[in-house]
Amino acid sequence: MYITTQYATDIVYGDIISCKWEKLACKRHLNDLERQGTENFPFVFDESRADRIINWFKLCRHVRGTGDIAGKPIELEPWQIFDLSNVFSWVHKETGKRKYKTAYIRVGRGNTKSTMMSGIANYGMCADALYPPNRPDLAKYEASPEIIVGAVDKEQANIVWGDAREMALASPDIEKRLKIQKVAITHKTRGGKIRKLSKDSKNKDGGSPCVIIIDEYHAHPTSLIKDVTASGKGKRSQCLEFIITTAGEDAENSPCFKEDNICKKILSGEIPNESYFVMIREIDDEDDPHDKTCWIKANPMFQNKNEYSEELFNTVNDEYELAFGSGDSSKIRQWMIKRVNRFQASAENKYFSGCMEKWKSLAIPREEFLKLVKGRECYNGEDLSKCIDLTASGFVFRLDDGRYAVCAHGFIPEDTVIKHEHTDKVPYQYWANEGWCTITPGAVTDDREIKSYLHDKEFDQGWKIKELCCDPYGARQFMNEMGPDGEGYTVVEVRQGFTSLSEPTKKLREFALQGKLVHDGSPLLTWCLSNAIELMGEGQLIKLSKKHKDDTQRIDLVAAIINALFRALLNEPKSTCPYSADRGIILL
Repeated sequence: MYITTQYATDIVYGDIISCKWEKLACKRHLNDLERQGTENFPFVFDESRADRIINWFKLCRHVRGTGDIAGKPIELEPWQIFDLSNVFSWVHKETGKRKYKTAYIRVGRGNTKSTMMSGIANYGMCADALYPPNRPDLAKYEASPEIIVGAVDKEQANIVWGDAREMALASPDIEKRLKIQKVAITHKTRGGKIRKLSKDSKNKDGGSPCVIIIDEYHAHPTSLIKDVTASGKGKRSQCLEFIITTAGEDAENSPCFKEDNICKKILSGEIPNESYFVMIREIDDEDDPHDKTCWIKANPMFQNKNEYSEELFNTVNDEYELAFGSGDSSKIRQWMIKRVNRFQASAENKYFSGCMEKWKSLAIPREEFLKLVKGRECYNGEDLSKCIDLTASGFVFRLDDGRYAVCAHGFIPEDTVIKHEHTDKVPYQYWANEGWCTITPGAVTDDREIKSYLHDKEFDQGWKIKELCCDPYGARQFMNEMGPDGEGYTVVEVRQGFTSLSEPTKKLREFALQGKLVHDGSPLLTWCLSNAIELMGEGQLIKLSKKHKDDTQRIDLVAAIINALFRALLNEPKSTCPYSADRGIILL
């Protein structure tokens, strides 16, 4: 039995301790073997290609470590062979083109990710080839091979690129094929290059890559680098995107976490996809991190006892003793992320941490939402910003079944929208085209646009606005214009202290968790909610804040809804409201 299949069998039958996701990945391989070459599955596992990648790494030399490791040929562990042979050896039964176009591998820190990436980069330059199954004698190589190493910043990109360079210099069989300079790596006869790409790169062209390596995707705040490199796919006969990472934090906003969820759905069969290889190694949900026997699930290097695996285990254990012994939550979080490969929520006290999926499940289509609230009374909340920033108008409706319906709309000046798309890293223009926000003419937000929006909702949807509930900061003129001497609304000043905001802030989250909330699925509102930080005051009072005063992770739309909810709760049926409901400006 070939080593790849033997490893998969050992995992599936429990001879090697593994997590749920590795078992599913191995079952996938075994199932594919049973149906390979059939009409509905025109792919075969080409052992000649598996031998090719295994033998390639034997030509590569270790460039890290001391003693018996440094400078010696790399002998892949069985788990590494399983991963790499799956990615490179499943090919079309006639053309020999790779089955997998993307590979996502998540494993704990210290499990030789750098070695794998360096070897793959050099393999792409020197040895990757296209040929019919089991006919390496017919191998064709790419002219001008291009390998892109994508990292979160210039420093990390230099590390990955530098590791590939050092490996090539230390490996005679690679060095004789490549022209290795201080700032460039090219093939001596076929040209090409290994190229670095990060957010700091001036030229972010996707190029024409043969292999794309996305390093430590968990550290990427956005999917920018992945999206740029993806734009270059399709220009080569069998371009391969390789994502290698550990888990990370701020899971609910992380593009890596989103990708990880998609990958898990591929392994579980929820998303059929034959072109995406997935391997996730982490401790399972039900595992106790204090149980050291489960650490192997995230650290496959522990499968075979040797000098390196023993040293790695001791390091993981030392960090465990320090983190949990000290009770330092930040050390515990980092240990959980790096050593047992579990995503963690943001280190900040995120308001909706652990609740975002529940929030998303409460969304209904916008047309259905508008039908649900048509002609109803509502409370409007306003969060007027600096003139050049995002401004928000929120609405709260109490439904007949006791639930609350909420929605919000944003306003942003035309002259600054492109700047804010870069700083905030969200697609305001696209959202405006979809109707989730309004781009107002000029360099500042014109209050008349907000007034017009309110009038449109009253006229088109029949909304009956009982009160305008405003954060008074920067809104005094707007409040006067909308009050009894202007537009004739009842305008309520909602002070932004803990006493006023704590109850509606707590209730919004409580209603969501209880399923007593419905919203229209606004991506702008959802983004604002995911950014909100919870501040704690005396007596367990809370209110929301941005991470920093000038932070680009905006919360305006959810702040507007909380302003409206404050008054909606005070005016609930069967409750006594201590404030006048007569039209005018009410100070609280």
